[in-house]
Amino acid sequence: MTRAFRGWRWLALGVAGFVILPWYALADSVLGIAWLRNWTGKDTAPAFLQIALHDKWWLAPTALALIVAGYALRRRHATLLLWSAATGLAYFFAQGFVTTPAMQPGMGAGAALVGAALAMLLGCGLAARGWFKGDAFVACSVVGVTALVALFTFYPVAKILVQALQDTAGAFAPAALLDRLSSPRIWGVGCLAGGTRCGVVWNTVILATLCAALCTLLGLAFALLVARLATSKIWGLGCVTGATRCGVAWNTLLLALLCAAGCTVLGLAFALIVTRSQFRFKRALRVLSVLPIITPPFVIGLGLILLFGRSGLVNQLLEWAFGIEPTRWIYGMQGILVAQVFAFTPIAFLVLIGVVEGVSPTLEEAAQTLRADRWRTFVDVSLPLMRPGIANAFLISFIESIADFGNPILLGGNFGVLSTEIFFSVVAVSLEQKRAAALGIVLLVLALVAFFVQRRVLAGRLYTAVAGKGDAGLPIELPPNVSRACYAVAMPWALMTIVLYAMALAGGFVENWGRDYTPTLKHYVKAFGIEWGPHGILWAGAAWGSFWTTLRLSAIAAPLTAILGILTAYLLTRQRFAGQTAFEFGTMLSFAIPGTVIGVSYILAFNVPPIEITGTAMILVACNVFRNMPVGVRAGMASMAQIDKSLDEASATLGARGLTTLRRVLMPLLKPAIVAALVYSFVRAMTTVSAVIFLVSAEYEWATTYIINRVVNGDYGVAIAYCSVLIVLMLVVIGLIQLAVGTRRLGRRASPAQLGELGGTAA
Repeated sequence: MTRAFRGWRWLALGVAGFVILPWYALADSVLGIAWLRNWTGKDTAPAFLQIALHDKWWLAPTALALIVAGYALRRRHATLLLWSAATGLAYFFAQGFVTTPAMQPGMGAGAALVGAALAMLLGCGLAARGWFKGDAFVACSVVGVTALVALFTFYPVAKILVQALQDTAGAFAPAALLDRLSSPRIWGVGCLAGGTRCGVVWNTVILATLCAALCTLLGLAFALLVARLATSKIWGLGCVTGATRCGVAWNTLLLALLCAAGCTVLGLAFALIVTRSQFRFKRALRVLSVLPIITPPFVIGLGLILLFGRSGLVNQLLEWAFGIEPTRWIYGMQGILVAQVFAFTPIAFLVLIGVVEGVSPTLEEAAQTLRADRWRTFVDVSLPLMRPGIANAFLISFIESIADFGNPILLGGNFGVLSTEIFFSVVAVSLEQKRAAALGIVLLVLALVAFFVQRRVLAGRLYTAVAGKGDAGLPIELPPNVSRACYAVAMPWALMTIVLYAMALAGGFVENWGRDYTPTLKHYVKAFGIEWGPHGILWAGAAWGSFWTTLRLSAIAAPLTAILGILTAYLLTRQRFAGQTAFEFGTMLSFAIPGTVIGVSYILAFNVPPIEITGTAMILVACNVFRNMPVGVRAGMASMAQIDKSLDEASATLGARGLTTLRRVLMPLLKPAIVAALVYSFVRAMTTVSAVIFLVSAEYEWATTYIINRVVNGDYGVAIAYCSVLIVLMLVVIGLIQLAVGTRRLGRRASPAQLGELGGTAA
C-alpha cells in the first residue's frame, strides 16, 4: 500500500466522532463525564443515535461518505477516495449552514472530529491522484491550513461584510442604500471650493451612479461600498492645500509607511549590534528590545503622556526652568508615530535576528579575499542576503501600524486613522457596523498592496546562505560608519525605553500619580493579594481570575500558532501548487484587519449555529491563533529563504517524505523562527486588547480588558501594577521558551574572543 493511501487513522477518528462523541455542542466540556450519563439523550447523543432515535435524518449522508471512503482505501481507488471525501466534506458544511437553529444546535466534538477526518481524507485523495508529488503530508497540510483559514478568517470577515448590504433589520434594502449614496457626507466636495453645495457635474455623476447601481445586484453592492469608502473624511486631501485635514485613509497610509521604515531601520540596527559587534551588554539590549512587545499596548502611550503630556514631567521642567508654556504636542500623528515605533520595533528585530545570523561568513570572507573592504562586503554581500528579512520586517511593521488601535485611541487627538474610525462606528449609539465593514475594506486594500509590493521586491532573486555543508567562516566586523550609525540609532532608543518604562511603572508604587507620591504597595495587594484559608492558599486579589484565564489560554494558543505558522511557511517556500499566491495572502489576511473588526466579525459568525462558540474559551484561543499566525509565517519564510533546497532534495533522495524532512532537517535550522513565533504569539495573546474586547465573558475575562476597566474607573495604580506583573511573567516565559527550543547550530568556528571565554571557563 502506498503512502498516499495511509488514511486509515483519519477514517478511524471520523468513525469515532460519528458513533461515540456528542455530535452537538455541550453546555459543559466534552472532557467531563456528565454527557456519558445520558449518552442517548437528544443533546448528548452521537450522530448515529441522532439518526436512529431523534430523527436527524440529514446526518446520514455524512456516514455514507465515511463508508465509501473506507471502501476506496480498501480498494486503493484514488478517484473514489477523492470524490467521496470532497462530497462528504461539502455536504457536512452544507447541512450545518442550511439547517435552521430550530432544527439543530451548534456542532460539537463529534462533528469537529468528522469534519477534520473528511478534510484529511481529501488530502490523502489528492496525494493518491498525484497532486503535491504524491506526498500525503503536504497535501493534508495544505487542505488543513486552507480549511482553518477559511473557517476562522474568511468566514467571519465575509459575515461582517455582508452587513454592508443590509438595513438595520438585516434585510436587503435598496431604498436605504440610495439614502446612504446620496448623502453629502459621502460625495460632497464643497470644501475644495469653499462653497456648500456641489455643481451640476457632480450631481450628474451622482445621479448616473445611482442609476447604474439599480441595474444589477452586483452594481448596487459595488456602488454601496464605493459610497462608503469615498467620503472626504476617509480620502480627503484638504491637508495638501491647507483647507482641511486629510482623510483617515491617507493618515493611516502615511503613518504606516513612516512607522514601517523606522521599525525596520531600528530592528536591523539592533540585530547587527547583537550579532556583529563587541557590545558588552547584548543581553540587556535583548531584554530592552522585547520589553515593548511584552507589555499591553497602552503602557508606552501612558509613559509618553506622563513624560511629555501637558502635565508631564518634561513640560513641567521646561515651564519651571525656562518659562515655556506646556503644550499638547505629543497628541497627534507625531505622538502615535513615536509610540508605534517603540511598540513595533521588537517585531522587526525578532524577524531580522534570525536572518542576520543566517548570513554565511564564508561568502563575506570570499569577498574580502577578492580585496573588498568591510564596507563593500557589507553593502554588496551581507546586506543583499538580508533582504528577505528586511522586506518581511517592513511588511509586518506596516500591517501592524494600520491595524493598531491602542496607540491612536490614546494619543491620536484630532488625528484620525482607520482603526479608530472603525471602533467609533462599532461603539456609536447608532451601531454603524456596515460603515465599519466598509472601512475594513480599505485596510484590506492597503495590506494587499503592501503584500504584492513586497513580493515584487523579492521576486526572481535567490538568498540562499545556509547550504548542506558546514560553514567555518567568522562574521566580519561591521564597518566603522555602519557601527556608529547602529549605535547612534539604537542607544537613544534603548535609553528612552528605560525612561518610558520607569515613568509608566512608577505609578504602581505611589498613592496617586500627579497628586500624592507617597510610596505604597497597596495596588499590588489589591490586585494580587494572597491569603491562607482553612483549605490552603486563597487567591484573594481581584485580578487573579483574569490572570489565570489569560495565562492558561495564551499557553494553549502559542504552540498552536507556532505550529501553524511554521507549517504554512514550509508549504509556501518548499512546495509549488495551484493557488499558492491566494493561499499566502489568506494567511496574512487576519493580520491586516483591525482587532475591533475581528472581534465583531467573530461575534456575528460564531454566535449562532452551526459553529456556536461565543462566550467560550475556544473562541478566544481561535481568535489569538489566527490573529497572530502571520508573524510565524513571515519569520519562517524569511529563515527558509536562506536554507538551500538541496537539503530537501538530499532528504528525498534517501527516501524521506515531507514530514520527515521538515522534522529532521529543516526544524533544527529554524530555531530562531520557532522562538520568534512562540514568543510573539504568547505575548500578543497576553497583551491583546481590541481583538478580544468583544469576546470576553464573565467566565473568561482577559487581563487587558480588566486593566482597561480599571483605567476607565480611574484606578490607575492597580492597572499599572497589573502591567508590571505581566511584564515580569512574560520575561520569565521568554527565557523558558529560549531554553526549551535552544539555538541554531551552523557548524561555524568560534571567534578568538569566544575561544578566550571558553578557555577561561575550562580553566
